Amino acid sequence: MAEKVNLTKNVFNKQQFTRTVNTQFSEPTTTPSQQQPLPTVGEFFNYYQELFYDIPKLGANNSHEYLIRTSQEYVGDPQLNSEIEALLQEINSLRQTVLDQQQTIQQLSTNFNTNG
Repeated sequence: MAEKVNLTKNVFNKQQFTRTVNTQFSEPTTTPSQQQPLPTVGEFFNYYQELFYDIPKLGANNSHEYLIRTSQEYVGDPQLNSEIEALLQEINSLRQTVLDQQQTIQQLSTNFNTNG
């Protein structure tokens, strides 16, 4: 069913138009006081959530890898340090086991050669 819509139109005469609308060309300039303010921390994380899948996973800059690396450099990573410490202890334990086994082999070889 057709619905009637009323339209209104504002018309300026030439003199009113030039007084109302700036018709001069100008180049926009910004000074530090006119620049956009930085987003708040909350706004930053909202933007981050919106852009999450648009950010490349890897890359020297502007990537998730970059964010992880720079954040870890700033904050440090105690969990990673404890994991590294645990792995180093395991490596040392395995080295000791290998050394003990090599000594056992050496002793058995020596005993076999002298008794054989």
